[in-house]
Amino acid sequence: MKIILFLFTVFTHNLLFAQTADSLYKIYDVKQQKEISLDDLVANADKANVVFFGEDHNDSVCHVVEFLIIKKLSGIYPAHIAISMEMFHTDLQPVLNEYLDGLISERNFLKEGNPWPNYTDYKPIIEYAKRHKLPIIAANVATRYSNAVTINGLSVLKKFPKSSRLFLPPLPIDTALGLYYTKFNQVSGGHGMGDMKIYQTQNLWDASMAWSIASYLRKHPSTKILQINGRFHSDEKLGAVAKLKEYRRTVKTLTISSFSGADFNHPKWKNYANLADYIVLTNPNIPRTY
Repeated sequence: MKIILFLFTVFTHNLLFAQTADSLYKIYDVKQQKEISLDDLVANADKANVVFFGEDHNDSVCHVVEFLIIKKLSGIYPAHIAISMEMFHTDLQPVLNEYLDGLISERNFLKEGNPWPNYTDYKPIIEYAKRHKLPIIAANVATRYSNAVTINGLSVLKKFPKSSRLFLPPLPIDTALGLYYTKFNQVSGGHGMGDMKIYQTQNLWDASMAWSIASYLRKHPSTKILQINGRFHSDEKLGAVAKLKEYRRTVKTLTISSFSGADFNHPKWKNYANLADYIVLTNPNIPRTY
């Protein structure tokens, strides 16, 4: 089954790159309510410190768009671009660095770096970064910490030793209610919240990614960062975007929300008014990667 999935993913990527951009995706400026080009989008990122790309993880087209944005950004801002990814854990940053530096084999990287099951979707980004010496930030919290929070709540993190807290955002982590909680509750069906523990886990993921970005910017203030995450983490500038503002008040962000849309050619603007600065609608006829 894994071999079949791999072959399907490789075939899909090759097929996507062979098609014209206009048949795969359309980029829309939400404020201006008009279609723009990829070059326009990248140019408009000029004043942002962090560009949040919110994806649907199994959308094969959005991974192509991410790759193209990285290529264009690295061409415009050579030596001043970093990629931050939800898909890698903070405690495994050394493994990721070792692979990017060419010190370990891909086999060891895949074995010890704990990549997501659909790693082949992100492999073109990793390999491009490796070839062009682009830093990648392993931004998300390790699964063992998020699982502990799901079971015992955020308070359990205080029990971990100081050596473990090196891989965690500062405590306590804000879990304010309001719009983000309302959205989360709606997505979860409005029940089974487990005394807020699942929502607290969501907040831990957001805080971890935001803190990873903020920490990198403190050391490299002139860097422009492309953050790649599931779009719930950054839609409506909530989640990780809001957390980043807590850690670094002066940061300037630009948000992109990418998803398959039946209104591919004619966006329903009222649905997107507060969703993001830009939306990338992907062709609903393109198959998912899983």
